[in-house]
Formats: sequence, C-alpha cells, structure tokens
Amino acid sequence: VQLQASGGGLVQAGDSLRLSCAASGRTFSSYAMGWFRQAPGKEREFVAAVRWSASPTYYADSVKGRFTISRDNSKNTVTLQMNSLKPEDTAVYFCAAALRVITGLIRIPSSYNYWGQGTLVTVSS
Repeated sequence: VQLQASGGGLVQAGDSLRLSCAASGRTFSSYAMGWFRQAPGKEREFVAAVRWSASPTYYADSVKGRFTISRDNSKNTVTLQMNSLKPEDTAVYFCAAALRVITGLIRIPSSYNYWGQGTLVTVSS
C-alpha cells in the first residue's frame, strides 16, 4: 500500500481544513487507517483512526469534537476534516495504514505498516 497525503496549508485559528489520503493497492479496504501528527521537537502523536468498515472511529482527546475521520473504500481515500483549528494543531500530519491492529494498540504509531509522506498544517493565532 502506498499512501499520499494532501490538503495541508496555512490557516488562522478557528478555520477549517480538510486533509486527504489517497491509497494505492486493491487491499485498501482491509486496512485500518490512521492520522498522526508531529510538531517540531515533539514525538509523533495519534490524532484519529478508523476501522476498515468505516466504524468505529477513534480520536485523541485533544481533537475530539473538532476533527472527523472518514473513509471511502470505493475511492481508496481517507479524509480528516479539521474544524475550529488551534495554533497547537500545527504539525506535519501523516496518514498510515495498519493491516491488523487490536483496539488497544490503534493509537500506537508502531502498529501501522505503511506511512504517507506527511502534509504540513500551520495554524496562526
């Protein structure tokens, strides 16, 4: 599976942004998909994830209620709708795919088999 993330940019606090991740490979629907982010000088952290069937979804507490993850298996895409953005959301955002992952490990980066190249999101105050 190859992943290509896009949609990042520079926005102001309170704005919205929509990230997309396009996946290649006919087995896309078999993978759980996740979004992670990494700010300068910080470790990569979990943002959101979705199972192969589009349900259930999982969110970091810091983005719950503001971000929404969704997937379209017919188009091999997963999106992250980000609303009410804050300066602390500034980071490089990565999409990732996990073939087999239990719920307890879905927030762990090492559980994911494939990673996209990342897209930069900058939120100004």
